[in-house]
Amino acid sequence: MNRKSLGIHLMNRLSYPQKFTLIGFLFAIPLTLVMYLLISEINSRVDFAQKEIYGNEYLRPLRQLREYIPKLQLLNYQALNRNLTNLDARRNLEAKIEANFQSLANTDRRLGKTLVSSDKFNNLYQNWQNFKLRRSQWSIETYDVVYKKLAADINKLSAHVGDTSNLILDPDLDTYYLMDASLLKIPEMQKILSEIRLVSQKSSARSDATPEERAKQITLADKLRELNQDLTINMEVGFSNNPHGNLRKKLSERLTNFNSVVEQLTTQLDKLINPTALVEYDAYLDGSYRVLDSSFELWDESLTELDFLLQKRIDNFVTKQNVIYIFVLIILAIVLYLFVSFYRSVMQTVFVLDEASKKMASGNLDHKIILDNRDELGQVVGSFNKIADALVGANQKITVLNDRLKAENMRMSAELDVTRKIQQMLLPKDRELNEVIGLDIAGFMEAADEVGGDYYDVLQHEGRVKIGIGDVTGHGLESGVLMIMLQTAVRTLLAYNEPDPVRFFTAINSVIYDNVQRMKSDKNATLALLDYEEGMLKLSGQHEEMIVVRCNGSVERFDTIDLGFPIGLDADIAEFVAEKIVQLYSGDVVVLYTDGITEAKNMEKLLYGLERLIEVIEINWQRSPAEIRDAVIKDVRWHIGEQKVFDDITLLVLKQK
Repeated sequence: MNRKSLGIHLMNRLSYPQKFTLIGFLFAIPLTLVMYLLISEINSRVDFAQKEIYGNEYLRPLRQLREYIPKLQLLNYQALNRNLTNLDARRNLEAKIEANFQSLANTDRRLGKTLVSSDKFNNLYQNWQNFKLRRSQWSIETYDVVYKKLAADINKLSAHVGDTSNLILDPDLDTYYLMDASLLKIPEMQKILSEIRLVSQKSSARSDATPEERAKQITLADKLRELNQDLTINMEVGFSNNPHGNLRKKLSERLTNFNSVVEQLTTQLDKLINPTALVEYDAYLDGSYRVLDSSFELWDESLTELDFLLQKRIDNFVTKQNVIYIFVLIILAIVLYLFVSFYRSVMQTVFVLDEASKKMASGNLDHKIILDNRDELGQVVGSFNKIADALVGANQKITVLNDRLKAENMRMSAELDVTRKIQQMLLPKDRELNEVIGLDIAGFMEAADEVGGDYYDVLQHEGRVKIGIGDVTGHGLESGVLMIMLQTAVRTLLAYNEPDPVRFFTAINSVIYDNVQRMKSDKNATLALLDYEEGMLKLSGQHEEMIVVRCNGSVERFDTIDLGFPIGLDADIAEFVAEKIVQLYSGDVVVLYTDGITEAKNMEKLLYGLERLIEVIEINWQRSPAEIRDAVIKDVRWHIGEQKVFDDITLLVLKQK
């Protein structure tokens, strides 16, 4: 059955309500999946932008620390400058820093889990607390190291927040360059400005600068000028790629002012290149203050505009989401209306057809359906009326055919019954088995259908014992007839005292092959024959393995694949026939079987298997052949359970006396 016919077959097994339910379900699955993926994508973008807003919120208190910590460092050098001796400034600045840490702690409690920032914040705050406790023990040089460590921790926390809040991953150019400015460029410039201010403070306190300090100031000025140019270029890209138009309007003037004061400061610092020039470090100090203040103003304004852009983006995503919801609901309403209308139309026709069929079933074959349908269902109604016209004449023909079928079934049943009885009659009787000299024998055969294709026999003629077991492919009448032919051929050759296994099998195969060809059948059979005489077994023919349990309990398996060839499959099998001799001792057990045992399946489609058969035989080998037979059959039936028996089951147990 191809895929198309299989689909039609499955649909025809469903009622119309089930079909409509199935179609609706199949329609809903891809729609739901597409909706889920689309909404998930929008939600992920909303979450992405919201996380960026969280990052901006966290950076604001960090911005204050970035401003206050360098200022506190400068106050350590007031003692070296007689013009700067205000101790109250230190206390006020430390109070601002502590308050700012508390604000940052509140922010971290809300956002620390999302931004994974709590460990780095706690480390920063612990360093600040240690600084306040131990500052009286430190020299100015140690102060410098500790302040640099605090500034480095602030920068690390800022960079970590930028990483975890997606601030450096933003795909939009306008927001990306604002983030680049607020997270990287401006903080780096502020760090350089703080160093310029610190070197200027030291030089101002001594009224001169060392060559190393001059070189450092020149290097810092070059870095500051380079960063200023990069910031200007990047911000211009952000302005040009800003669809809302807010950046150039709000930040252009602020950026221009910042560029101007940076340029003024770097121009002043260029004088340091001339070692004989008169240098006013107080002017550098004041200039760095102005640039720092301008940088913080630019930073604050950039972050405000960045929040605006991110919120606008979230609002746009939410609007798109609502539009999608409304559009899908409208489409679903239209589809549902058409679906229900079509369903009612179909069910109305089905109801009319059902009522008409009931009337026809009650004997009213003249009933006609009148339905104003112009679709395919209308054609069905027309065909139904034509069928009703034809049923009157066909009813009489069907009655005649039924009578013929009953007679034919009775004849076939009688033939099968006769064949089954003949097959059972040909099996060896217990009396014959008991008369075999030297062996105790028990056999069992059960057909899967009324007539089986398995065969076993035990024949004794003029002191010779020949034991046979075979399996005709398939089962049923044809296999049963071939089995009877096989048994007859074996018995005939035994009566003529043919001792040679090659001639024996060649003769059997010739008879069976000719009959199979005459019957135009594709059947063949496996057959194994055992010649027994005074404890000696001669095994020939191809069949299942022969199992031998020795009197000490050891198990031997004899493969018959090289001892013969299937009967009736080829005209000449002489070259395939061979013989194997097995010596039996007192108490040895020989078990022969067909594949109906080893290939018996349970409800889980698991095979009984040869290993399990051997295991049952090993447990029961010391018992009589009848008891061994019963134990095996009982275990096979238990394995099969409620499963249907698909093949004939045959078992033959021999035990050396």
